[in-house]
Amino acid sequence: MPPASSLNWREIDLVLSELDLAGCLVQEIHQPSHDRIVLDLFRPRAGAEHPGPSRLSLLVSLSSRYPRLHAIAEQLPNPSKPLRFAMFLRAHVKGGRIESARQVEADRIVRVDIARGDERKTLWIRLWSSAANLIATDAEGVILDAFYRRPKRGEVSGGRYTGPVPGGAGGGGGGRTGPAREYAVRDLAGEGTFNERLERHYRDLETSEGRENLAAEVDAELSMREAKLAATLAKLEKRLAEYSNVDRYRELGDLLTSSLHLIAKGDRWLRTEDWFHDNATIEIELVPGLTPAQNAEVYYERHRKARDGLERVKDDIAGLRRALAEVEAERARLASSPDLEGIRQARKAAIRPRSPAAGPGAPGLVFASPPYRILVGRSAKENDELLRRHVRGNDWWFHCRDYPGAYVFVKAPAGKSPPLETMLDAANLALHFSRAKASGAGDIYYTRVKHLRRAKGGPKGLVLPTQEKNLHVRLDPARIERLKAGTGG
Repeated sequence: MPPASSLNWREIDLVLSELDLAGCLVQEIHQPSHDRIVLDLFRPRAGAEHPGPSRLSLLVSLSSRYPRLHAIAEQLPNPSKPLRFAMFLRAHVKGGRIESARQVEADRIVRVDIARGDERKTLWIRLWSSAANLIATDAEGVILDAFYRRPKRGEVSGGRYTGPVPGGAGGGGGGRTGPAREYAVRDLAGEGTFNERLERHYRDLETSEGRENLAAEVDAELSMREAKLAATLAKLEKRLAEYSNVDRYRELGDLLTSSLHLIAKGDRWLRTEDWFHDNATIEIELVPGLTPAQNAEVYYERHRKARDGLERVKDDIAGLRRALAEVEAERARLASSPDLEGIRQARKAAIRPRSPAAGPGAPGLVFASPPYRILVGRSAKENDELLRRHVRGNDWWFHCRDYPGAYVFVKAPAGKSPPLETMLDAANLALHFSRAKASGAGDIYYTRVKHLRRAKGGPKGLVLPTQEKNLHVRLDPARIERLKAGTGG
């Protein structure tokens, strides 16, 4: 028994009787999607003998859910580049005349015989939900081509097809078995012919189903975005916990500085009194390979890094929490009212925001590393344009050593050099937008723009750096995610 969404054999007979296709000319063939063909037909003798319209479009849908055949008034999209089977039909049946169109027994297979000059072709339209197909044969039943090429069924060029498989098995396809069953024609709502009501019925079905599928797809995208934001947030919260000891690092550096005479190179620990905390006894870990003064500097450097990064990480966390709340709100709104406009708005939230353009009229991308801006040129043309018109001598240039990739520029305020965190932002972007990205680490060299010299006679954008320094970095996905999300500015 055909599913409720399929046409039964009585409905197919009614569709064909209303259309009266014999004598129609095949004017054009379109394949609007992967599972349907549209034949544009012209009836030369429309009138009292053939009361139907002089022109009609016949839809053949080979969808596994809604296989069907009926006339349509809606104009479906026509791909600018014709798909394979449409091109085949244009070559073999366009311009032909339909001699007959009838259902084979009661098997939900429609046979359409087409004459073009001395040539005869047959289109077999099988409307089984489990094995729908459109097979073109010559007059002897040799298959010329099939909409779905199925070698196991022999439905490929050069095979033979002359109608239903005996017994209706069709390789497990849901054809008729035994005498034709008695089905009723569905009483579809609305006015008009059965063909017109079928078109409305299936359009409503597919629109509703498409909306539900799109809503589920967008919800999955939102869920993925939510998971990425949550993972990045967890990493930054862990970093915030590390930075929470900002003042303690300075205190430990001071304790080491006041006790340099007690430390020998190679010591692993210093045991001393902590005057910051009631002279309690404390043990401070040392790096054996460093001098006492260098060990103190390690803690001062940790203090500077934590101090500089603390506010930045707090801002990043606040931005990520806002983005996470927006995604959660979109998921809730999508669940409560899955209208098309709501789905479109939810999809915007699901897609990671694109980095904005580098500025008015500027190429490339811009990222925020407050209070600095980072410009990224993704091609030789963009690199050259940024160098010529959008950066100055005191700005900083970063590039991945030994690999093709982006030029990354840090716009530096007058008299200031970027802090370590901004340099790491720029270096990570240089690595991310280079061919070294796959390795996860690389050497980034950097210098001021005024120390770049154009290679005479070289390709566009090629520069030779001088006074450059090297920075070895490992790609930090959390940092890249934060920069791309735009939460730094």
